[in-house]
Amino acid sequence: MALNTTIEADKNAPPITRILAEFVANHPSRGWSDEVDHQAHRTFMNWVGCSVGAVHHESTQAALRAAEMFDPAAQALVLGTNARVDMGNAALINGVSSHAFDFDDTHLKTIIHPAGPVCSAVLALAEKLGSTGREVIDAVVLGIDVSCRVGNMMYPNHYDRGWHITGSTGSVGAAAACARLLKLDADKTQMALGIAASQPVGLREQFGTMTKPLHPGAAAKAGQMAALLAKEGFTASLRALEAPRGFAQVVSTKFDWSEITSELGQRFEISFNAFKPFACGIVIHPSIDACIQLREKGVTADNLERLDLRVHSLVLELTGKKEPKDGLEGKFSVYHGCAAGLIFGQASEDQYADDIVNRADMVVTRRKVNAAIDNSIDEAAVDATAFLKDGSKVHICVEHAIGSLQRPMTDANLESKFSNMSNEILGVDQTRKLMDACWALGNAKDVSEIIKAATLHTAISGHAQEAATA
Repeated sequence: MALNTTIEADKNAPPITRILAEFVANHPSRGWSDEVDHQAHRTFMNWVGCSVGAVHHESTQAALRAAEMFDPAAQALVLGTNARVDMGNAALINGVSSHAFDFDDTHLKTIIHPAGPVCSAVLALAEKLGSTGREVIDAVVLGIDVSCRVGNMMYPNHYDRGWHITGSTGSVGAAAACARLLKLDADKTQMALGIAASQPVGLREQFGTMTKPLHPGAAAKAGQMAALLAKEGFTASLRALEAPRGFAQVVSTKFDWSEITSELGQRFEISFNAFKPFACGIVIHPSIDACIQLREKGVTADNLERLDLRVHSLVLELTGKKEPKDGLEGKFSVYHGCAAGLIFGQASEDQYADDIVNRADMVVTRRKVNAAIDNSIDEAAVDATAFLKDGSKVHICVEHAIGSLQRPMTDANLESKFSNMSNEILGVDQTRKLMDACWALGNAKDVSEIIKAATLHTAISGHAQEAATA
């Protein structure tokens, strides 16, 4: 399909904007298996935990301070705080927070983090509308399906062009979810998708900066606004996603329309969502897993001479920073991830603190790590050999890291992860109540129990901090 510097347009693309609109508007409530519904609750709960856990992160706090400059109406909660802002900025800030630790869910086929844009948009709107928990779960399943199917249609070419696929597909997924929550018919849902199609968000150039977590937040706000505009009669192209100058054909050199239509309404992409045990890019996870296993076999930072990794080229393309200077850069360093696995036996957010990244033993250990490209190795795998100072060596091959679909995190694993992020913010008892409210969401009369449990009883917003110190 590619021609030198131009792409041959597909002028006969199927009407996928309309197909998706009818699917979102008309698919029956809970029209999927119990397994899919449970995965939706797992996805939502993991998103809440990530959002609460990163509420003190500098990117989240900066976004909150910026939003408060608008003096917004108190419509929706910033999770893990007592701050309330308008629902658009709540979607933005909660989306930023959910991705700030790089600890959120991942649709492994496309490396989209779908909950950030979709759940952030939906919860804020649901709080304003008084939506039932079932309506929220339905919207999450359908919105994530749209996001990930659009991603399937374009990946990897779209990502290779430099788009952060979480944000670029997230606007459309958030619009679909909010259209469903607003009970828009297929015609208006089609307009919502069309409006969102003109708002792709996110460049990979921003990885390692605060703007990366802005992408899911900005996508959430854009998608929410697209649905609200459509509700009020705002119009867009009826072929915004598929037209020769529409979304897919402009931002990608691949547009496989069958990825939209294949088993639509029968196979749900949320089923292929995975959850991170480590707070960094997903392609580092096999290497961290390998280092934790090496540690269990007696390999330490002190007795290690060198560690040789064989990895897929994508690992070094995304996470090849050899000398990260802070925590954000550390999340894009397979070398730092390996050092964390060897020294700490884990790689949670604590291991990505700035002082840990720059700690002397971490620096020395990561400099012992050598990573070589071998594209016979899957991007979800690693071959690791530790050469020890006594002349011996220990070999580990990880085909599927913990947290993958083949080795998934259990519900108990997710609760432990949630607690580790939330306990210091909300306290143990309130964290337990929040997790219980997330598990029960599908049967809840509204989202009030989640909002109540996610509200901090001590002021931490920018304005409140100023008042306290005045």
